[in-house]
Amino acid sequence: MSVNVGVHNVEILLVEDNPGDVRLTKEALREGKVSNSLHTVMDGEEAMAFLRKEGRYTDAPRPDLILLDLNLPKKDGREVLAEIKDDDDLKSIPVVVLTTSQAEEDVVRTYNLHANCYITKPVDLEQFLNVVHSIEKFWLSVVKLP
Repeated sequence: MSVNVGVHNVEILLVEDNPGDVRLTKEALREGKVSNSLHTVMDGEEAMAFLRKEGRYTDAPRPDLILLDLNLPKKDGREVLAEIKDDDDLKSIPVVVLTTSQAEEDVVRTYNLHANCYITKPVDLEQFLNVVHSIEKFWLSVVKLP
């Protein structure tokens, strides 16, 4: 992780149940140019507890960006997205859906639930790293986050 003097540390919440994808995302973001703190939760219930600062997450920071998988245990990503975008305190946080699903119905449904973008995870390691770098470059360097 690089530290940029005078630059706000970007808080990222990764909602992902696949340990391999978590590791790769951490690695890709660590190589990036933007100082960030990556927080990871493994299911949809944990994601909502983190966002609402409940239970063990009472001191959790408010994320500047959420990377959300759709196929999660306990509460799936579609339900999490709907809850985030229906909550006045959370709806302004950009949500990037990062999932293996290529189903048109998932794309349409998540945009109807006000996802900020939809990205299908590539299965190739190098392409996966490139996707995460692209997310970082756009969302953390180009876009002005709320």
